[in-house]
Amino acid sequence: MSKKESFLVNRLKSVGYAFKGAVLLLKTESSIKIQFVIALLVTGTGFFFNISSNEWIIQMLAIGLVMSIEGVNTAIEEVANFIHPERHNKIGLIKDIAAGAVFIAAVFATIIGLIIYIPKIF
Repeated sequence: MSKKESFLVNRLKSVGYAFKGAVLLLKTESSIKIQFVIALLVTGTGFFFNISSNEWIIQMLAIGLVMSIEGVNTAIEEVANFIHPERHNKIGLIKDIAAGAVFIAAVFATIIGLIIYIPKIF
């Protein structure tokens, strides 16, 4: 019988797996690479315009939401491709819905960015 690992060891392993997944996502998915570059640019813009703490919080939540949903979208696409590698209408629908969730988050993140930055530009 194997020795049960401690709670702390299990948590550290979980964090390691999550970090590995985030790095893998950034290395392999072009959409997340673009989103990451946009996140860096918007972060730099935040420093340039010296946005408030509340604006930073909202901006970081918007960035985190878009990138997280992109990760979930990618996972859904990978599972769908694994289950049904050939083209199938239902798999296509599932993938479109997941992509739509990313689109909705990105649209609202853009609106948030406009709300924060338009008053600072004009």
